[in-house]
Amino acid sequence: MVKVEVEYCGICNFSGQCHLLREFLLASSPDLDISCRQGRRGAFEVAIDGELVHSKLSCLAFPQHASVLAQVQKAERGEPVEKVLEQPIKDCIVM
Repeated sequence: MVKVEVEYCGICNFSGQCHLLREFLLASSPDLDISCRQGRRGAFEVAIDGELVHSKLSCLAFPQHASVLAQVQKAERGEPVEKVLEQPIKDCIVM
C-alpha cells in the first residue's frame, strides 16, 4: 500500500487544499493511505512513501493533482517517484 503524507499550514488555512488532493487521489486509487496533518507555517509538503515530492516552502506553489497521482501510480508499480509539477500561480500581486 502506498502512503501519501501531506503537511499543511493551519494558519494559512491549507487544510481544504489537502482534503481536495486527498479526495482526488482516492477517487483513482482507493487503497491509498493518505494523511493530512497540520505543520509548519506556509507548508504544503507532499511525501510518497517517505520521499518528498513537493514542497511549497521551496517553490511557493501548490502541486498539480494529476502530477501527484502520476507519482502515486509509479509508487504502486514499485518504480521510484520524482518531484511533481506545480500549479501555476495566478492572481498574485506583489506590492
